[in-house]
Amino acid sequence: MFENLSQKLTTTLRKVRGQGRLTETNIDDSLKEVKMALLEADVNFRVVKAFLKSVKSRAIGEEVQGSLTPGQQFIKIVNDELTNMMGASNESLAKSEDGPTVVMVVGLQGAGKTSSVGKLANYHAQKGFSPYLVPADVYRPAAIDQLRILAESLHLPCHPSKNDQNPVEIAASAVEAARINNRDLVLIDTAGRLHIDSQLMDELHQMRQRVNPQEILFVADAMTGQDAANTAKAFSDVLPLTGVILTKADGDARGGAALSVKTITGQPIKFMGVGETVDGLEAFHPDRLASRILGMGDILGLIEEAEQKLDKEKAEKVAKKVLKGKGFDLEDFRDQLQQMRNMGGMKALLEKMPGMGQMGAQMQSQVDEKQFVRMEAVINSMTPIERRDPEVINGSRKQRIAAGSGTDVQEVNKVLKQHKQMSKMMKKVGKKGGMQKMMRGISGMMPPGGMPRL
Repeated sequence: MFENLSQKLTTTLRKVRGQGRLTETNIDDSLKEVKMALLEADVNFRVVKAFLKSVKSRAIGEEVQGSLTPGQQFIKIVNDELTNMMGASNESLAKSEDGPTVVMVVGLQGAGKTSSVGKLANYHAQKGFSPYLVPADVYRPAAIDQLRILAESLHLPCHPSKNDQNPVEIAASAVEAARINNRDLVLIDTAGRLHIDSQLMDELHQMRQRVNPQEILFVADAMTGQDAANTAKAFSDVLPLTGVILTKADGDARGGAALSVKTITGQPIKFMGVGETVDGLEAFHPDRLASRILGMGDILGLIEEAEQKLDKEKAEKVAKKVLKGKGFDLEDFRDQLQQMRNMGGMKALLEKMPGMGQMGAQMQSQVDEKQFVRMEAVINSMTPIERRDPEVINGSRKQRIAAGSGTDVQEVNKVLKQHKQMSKMMKKVGKKGGMQKMMRGISGMMPPGGMPRL
């Protein structure tokens, strides 16, 4: 995420990190490079100009000059101003004090509105809400069916809608149905439209007047850069938006949308889409994202994600087995691979670890994330006996496993080697000083051949 911007900013700021003295000249030199990095990231020029002015005014003042480590203090200022640029702090959904909380999701066609509604439902269901999904897009073919299927996969109710119904009436009846059935969060999926389409925009105004939503969230495609912010601004000029959902953020190497939206629209980014699955949604924390952009990681985000996505029962089961000296078999290894995939893969994990952002980018070129899928396929092709006792796997068994998994014997050997290395590390955990020893050997489990050198 935002790899290009992160790489350029960290390279620039590394030059000033160790500076014992900062002058207006070397501050200006650094800011020129920061300016180019932001513009290349497709950040709005007006936003860049305001950011640089704020950083410089703080940097040439007593705030830096009186610091024992001026270089580090300068980086802190850049981090603070990046955070302020994106909205300072996370803003959760406004809640209704009387009846269900109503959220209208609006935006251009193709931005990911329907998927975002499903993700919002899943996100808030995990936090104790009882979502009610409302398909009010009667114009796009199969839009209603798409949301209904998403609702079924989440085991959540979906309002019965038909393409020949009026979207305003659908929304109004849905809110009433949610009230009767004690659903406390109504998520309305609206049709995609341009801000210049007066007829469709009028439809949104009518819907807003009928359902009185607490939130009107604009869905913006991060891949479109500052155009996403400009489109959101155009919508906000004719419709009272309350926030933005930034989709496809995990595929955006630049970050122009994330850094421009708040300043351009005056509305905060509230959520960020980071994957295609229904659990690929994060609350937007400007301070954490600024830290990740500057290569300082997001340890709080990593902990929260682990709490949400890791199977605690499986983790505890493996831990007990290891501590009792019962070993670490291939079924346990497969579970660990699945847990890693649920966390977004190796690169996603490294991006959130302090000081590991650039390593994540380097590993992308060295580690094929699909390798983990192939490794799972190899393990799944084994018999239960083979998974529990890999020592029985001889040459003929390897050929059978390779054929069954669509791989080759070399791939099977790699899996067995990886498991053996991991197993040795696990054995050390239960011993005195085991964790330290395990960390020293962790590079041995990272395919292929360990961590890259920076």
